[in-house]
Amino acid sequence: MNLPNSITLIRVVLIPFFINLMIYGYYRAALAVFIVACITDALDGMIARLMKSKTDLGAFLDPMADKLLIVSAFVTLVLLKMLPVWLAVIVISRDVILVFGSIIVYVMQHNFTVQPSLIGKLTTVLQLLCVTLTLVQVDYGLEGGLLQAIQWAT
Repeated sequence: MNLPNSITLIRVVLIPFFINLMIYGYYRAALAVFIVACITDALDGMIARLMKSKTDLGAFLDPMADKLLIVSAFVTLVLLKMLPVWLAVIVISRDVILVFGSIIVYVMQHNFTVQPSLIGKLTTVLQLLCVTLTLVQVDYGLEGGLLQAIQWAT
């Protein structure tokens, strides 16, 4: 396993730590863990490109790690009444549609290449920012409509 894929797996390993910190009310620590997970999302792809070590495994693992992190975070925040249910339903529904669509394409063509789009990357950034700002609001009292704007953009 190469370095970028190892970094991606770190993101997956951080998910249960994030959830547990949230459940037990350690929001500042959960925010720190979530930010580290977000940094791994940026690092793995950058390192893969710089080291010319892109792999099929990495092309599969990276978006799956993103989906696991985002879905886990949104479900946790909804269960803790920190985000509206409708937002989580929209975010998770989109991800479910993408995953099942990918499976259907693979079954029909016996081949599927993950090609991230600019809009997909922007959506992921907005979702990660939504979770981050929600945690900042809970712990630090974020004022204004920035969080609501990000929620609607997500």
